[in-house]
Amino acid sequence: MNRIVTTEDVLGGEPRIEGRRISVLHIYERVEGRGLKPRTVAARHGLDVADVYRALAYYHENPDEIRAVQQRRKEIIEKSRESALTPGDADRPATAR
Repeated sequence: MNRIVTTEDVLGGEPRIEGRRISVLHIYERVEGRGLKPRTVAARHGLDVADVYRALAYYHENPDEIRAVQQRRKEIIEKSRESALTPGDADRPATAR
């Protein structure tokens, strides 16, 4: 049973666990990035442990797709930083910026 899906209007189209807003990359980051046990991640998110393993398998079986997701995330973060107000901007009139 494949419970990993992508839906363009949910999580920006990132692969995720069906019926949930929990991405494959989020699961991977918790288990392999932070060293949490799959059972711990499952319990914290109300998932079956099998879903955690499905997400990890999907991550490793689809490296190109995951790299594209990571690149999109990086671009979003960079754009957010660029558009963030710098200290003092909030105190100046918009015409002075």
